[in-house]
Amino acid sequence: MSFDRLHPALQAQIVNQLGWRSLRPVQEQTISAVLDGANCVVLAPTAGGKTEAAVFPTLSRMHAGGWTGTSALYIAPIRALLNNQEERLRTLTGLLGRTAAKWHGDVSEAARRRFLADPADLLAITPESIEALLLSLRLPGRRMLSGVRVVIIDEVHAFAADDRGAHLMALLERISEAAGHDLQRIGLSATVGDPARIVGWLSGSSARPQLVVDPGGPRAEPEVVLDFVGGIANAAHVIDALHPGRRRLVFVDSRRRVEELGAALRARGVTTFLSHSSLALSERAAAERAFAEEPACVIVATSALELGIDVGDLDHVLQLDAPGTVSSFLQRMGRTGRRAGTRANCTLLCTSDEALLQGAGLLRLWADGFVEPAGPDPAAAHVLAHQVLALSVAEGGCRRAGLWALLRGAAPFVALGEAALDALVDHMLQHDILTEADGRLLLGAEGERHFGRRHFQELTAVFSTPRVLTVLYDGDEIGSVDAFFLQQADKGGPVQFTLAGRAWQVERVGWRQGTCVVKPAEGGAPPRWMGSPRLLHRPLCEAMRAVLCAPEGEAPDRHRWTRRATDRLTRIRAEHAHLDLGADPQPVEPEGPRLRWWTFGGGRANNLLAAALRAALGERVTVNNLHITLAEGAASSDVALRRALQSAVADDALAAQAAPELARGRLSKFERCLPDSFARALSARALTDVDGARVVLERQRGEHPAEYTGG
Repeated sequence: MSFDRLHPALQAQIVNQLGWRSLRPVQEQTISAVLDGANCVVLAPTAGGKTEAAVFPTLSRMHAGGWTGTSALYIAPIRALLNNQEERLRTLTGLLGRTAAKWHGDVSEAARRRFLADPADLLAITPESIEALLLSLRLPGRRMLSGVRVVIIDEVHAFAADDRGAHLMALLERISEAAGHDLQRIGLSATVGDPARIVGWLSGSSARPQLVVDPGGPRAEPEVVLDFVGGIANAAHVIDALHPGRRRLVFVDSRRRVEELGAALRARGVTTFLSHSSLALSERAAAERAFAEEPACVIVATSALELGIDVGDLDHVLQLDAPGTVSSFLQRMGRTGRRAGTRANCTLLCTSDEALLQGAGLLRLWADGFVEPAGPDPAAAHVLAHQVLALSVAEGGCRRAGLWALLRGAAPFVALGEAALDALVDHMLQHDILTEADGRLLLGAEGERHFGRRHFQELTAVFSTPRVLTVLYDGDEIGSVDAFFLQQADKGGPVQFTLAGRAWQVERVGWRQGTCVVKPAEGGAPPRWMGSPRLLHRPLCEAMRAVLCAPEGEAPDRHRWTRRATDRLTRIRAEHAHLDLGADPQPVEPEGPRLRWWTFGGGRANNLLAAALRAALGERVTVNNLHITLAEGAASSDVALRRALQSAVADDALAAQAAPELARGRLSKFERCLPDSFARALSARALTDVDGARVVLERQRGEHPAEYTGG
């Protein structure tokens, strides 16, 4: 029994202080894995006890080994999750007289001074705050982290497929070097499609054994409903009427639509709270408090609240339209079903035909047991460039000779090699982004200009943020809006918009101060924030095709369609019946002077296929996730199109050639640090799908099975 392996003092406290009489399977299995020294990814549903599973054996090792100082890090992707977990971590560490603290951008100076005077045993922190510590010229960041032995990464799936995860893996290598030993790495998640791959990615240079902890076991079938509401106003009506008197969380995939739905609900007299990244901390905190304090309310939020924030006795999750991945759907649905006798549930409220078809395809994938692989990037040259810049600032510069030895173990760099690092450094030296003095790399004039402002704040994070203005009313912060939005909106008349679900009129804009002072208004539309188009993946688009050509009357598996959704999908299928998808999985449809090729390949694969067709047939080729449209000379004939597809080639060379046009701007603020070939490769990986494009071409040529297989 794993419980018996814990330190006797901790065993006594778990029984006497917490009142526990047994551990959950995930806790039993994780305790053994951690005490045996393994790096592991721990899988369990939301509220399944993953935090205790990781913290208990960490505390046991800490107590038995007499560790001092900050010996464990608890890393999460968002500040709200750290805030939410703070009291829980304090309680757990307090079982053995140990301490926990948090460190991020919202933590007060007084709290930071207390930590510096008396470091906590476990520090809850974000990757950006780790980098800020290591960059700081006034704080001994490297020394503060030199005692770390265990790193717990919550919601590890949220890191695995993006630049923040690559950044975090590099930071772990730097912490390991500072500590002088092999860090133990523990990832926690409710949804990972490829956990064995993720534990390998997480391990980096660590030589520890790698384990996936997945207790499995039977789980109650969730209640999933697909509905069609046709618009925001109707969605608000359905949310109001569907579960009155209950606590409901509604996920929306853009800040603008959070504001739209929030305003519509409040207009109906529904107690409504909003949460998205452009709202002030006080507004977001009010939404988080509503989980515990408001028995009957609606919280409307973007994806941030799909992570492991404690939502208490949440009754229902709803989704406006459909998320882009099964993983995200599972995370959101996992907010519910935590009380005994309840089941997880999610209702999709679709406002358009496109959203309804996407929702039906997504639920078809889910019913087939499909979860997207995370797919970490093994050649993140822009993140490697970022790390070189950060190291050139930390500790007063860095020696070029030791860079690769320090960073080579990080999984995001394994496909690059030392020659790539040399090419990066040479490029940055040539462009005065770096300079070399006394054998050390330092920021050059161009590096200082782009990354040196505000105490190197641009180097603390790998992601870019547009310039924003803080919205103030009566001295209080409401949130922020993009500067670009106000520049476009200011045409001489009064500027009105909604933020935090309330209407405001701009009184004055302090461009130099970065402020926008407002007063209440009668009405206004939500502001527009900068964003990127959503590129759906190929399996989801193929599932959407399967929905279109499914036999009439086929019942959905594991979920229910409302009458409205059923009737609307019947109409959508009828509108696409002329395509005869059963006979031709990739039909070519004449549309006036244009041709439309229905690939169902996904946005990234279609980007690459469109590049091939532009080269072969002409310039007038446009794409979306489901089809490619050809106009003018490119649309001369169906025969010419199919002939071009017989000889078309989708490969890495074409992807790199097409990348600059597809990117239409920088994908990373560190792209200027990359040689041209590296920048093209970055855009190609982000915006094209070579394997997916090849599958589409093979199917067009009859070389690949055409039927949908769930992935």
